[in-house]
Order: sequence, then C-alpha cells, then structure tokens
Amino acid sequence: MRVARTALLLPLVLLATPALRAEYVVLRSGQRLTVTGYQLLGDKYRLQMKGGFVEVAAEEVVTIEPEDVFAPEPAKPVVAPPYRELVEAAAARYSVDADLITSVIAVESNFDPKAVSRKNARGLMQLLPETAARLGVQNVEDPQENIDAGTRYLRDLLLRYNNNLVLTLAAYNAGPERVEQYGNVPPFAETISYVRRVKRGYEKSKAESSKKAPATKTPAANAPATKTSVTKTSPVTAPAAKTPGAATKTPATSGAGTAAAPSPPGTS
Repeated sequence: MRVARTALLLPLVLLATPALRAEYVVLRSGQRLTVTGYQLLGDKYRLQMKGGFVEVAAEEVVTIEPEDVFAPEPAKPVVAPPYRELVEAAAARYSVDADLITSVIAVESNFDPKAVSRKNARGLMQLLPETAARLGVQNVEDPQENIDAGTRYLRDLLLRYNNNLVLTLAAYNAGPERVEQYGNVPPFAETISYVRRVKRGYEKSKAESSKKAPATKTPAANAPATKTSVTKTSPVTAPAAKTPGAATKTPATSGAGTAAAPSPPGTS
C-alpha cells in the first residue's frame, strides 16, 4: 500500500518543480542538500535528489534557496588595431612584421594621424619633415603615406642593424648617428623608455598570436630573398653586438616616450 502511494506521489513531485532547476534545502544542522524537486507532505518534505528521494521532517528545514546560476561570459569580439589593412599592406611590401609596425605606431602617436611632437615629428609613425621628404611623402598626415614611409624606414634600419630590434628602435627614436656615437642604445631616458615600451607591446602581440595559433610560429618578418625579419629581440640593456659604421646620417623620426633626462639632440 505504501509503495502504491509513493508511486502516485512521484508525478506530483515532478510537476511541482521546474525541469532542470536545482535548489538548496538548508537544514538546522547546517547541512545543505542539492535537490531537483521537493514537496511538502504534512509534516515532512519529500526531496528529489540524484539517485532517489529522501524524506525530511519539515521542522528540520530552515529554508529552501535557489542554486546560484552563473551565466557564461559572452565571448569578447576580436577587435583589430586601427589602420590594420594599411599596416598589413606595408608589412607585405617591405617584409616587416605587422605587429611590430603596430607597436611602433601605438607608442609614437597612439594611432592619431594628426599627432605632432615637440620636435615637429608628424603623423602615425612620427616622421620628421626631413625624413618624410627623403622618403617621398607628400602628405605626412595621410595614414597610408605615413605608414608606408615609416615602415620603409623601419625596414632600412632593420637591415642596417642586422635585425637587432633594440638598436633599430633606438635609431628610430634618437637617430642612427646617436646609435653610432654610443655604439649602443643612447643613454637618454626618452630613448630607453621608448625601446622598452615598443618591445613590450610587440612581445605582447606575438604572445597573443601564438595563443591563437599554437601550431604555427609567426616570424617577425617575411622576406623571401633578403632576410629582414626580427626573429629574436635583444635585451634593452647593452646588446653584445657593436653597430656597424654609418655611411650617412639619418635624422630620427620620433619623440615618443617621457624625457626624464636631457633629450637626445636627434630626437623629435
């Protein structure tokens, strides 16, 4: 008779609780039971749990709480950096890593095509007037022209310093003549800070890229005939290799960074 009564109550219990919802039954003892259904029958609760049913005296139940439900966080959309198409076009044309170009732009101008430094360097990649003229730039504030010329200059420096990224960045900021003068990164606070900031941004970009595509390694630059890729970056402090002698003096392009010490004469 008791079995028959239990059989009749089962559908009632299932109807009394929403499907796929779990709740906590908190007992006086402090115990918390996870249930998927319950029903008050006189002075007892019949609790539906994994594997069957349990009856508990109603006076032992302190409260019944809904189980915490945490909605999964929506996936964050992948946002490409500004001017990505122009950067990738220049990267392909001059065999320089697009992430390196973007990292330089981020520190130089924070993606502001109308940025002007205190030394009159202009545009996304902060070209000095003489550098822009030498590279054939007609409108330094035009993103396409500025990125193309700045990337070409970056490529020339990579070739000049045998893909030493630290010296390349130091020359981009302070001018090749300063790198030649000191045989290393010039001891200017602005230049040291600039090199570190660009390197940090570049390495972060490469780390994120490797997470997205762990099976393939993306080289710093793609050069089929002449290697201009930055495969390894030297530490900011004292690279081992001495720089080759400069054939011509080229003015620096940028004035990025914070000048805590006297600014290098070649910076913008």
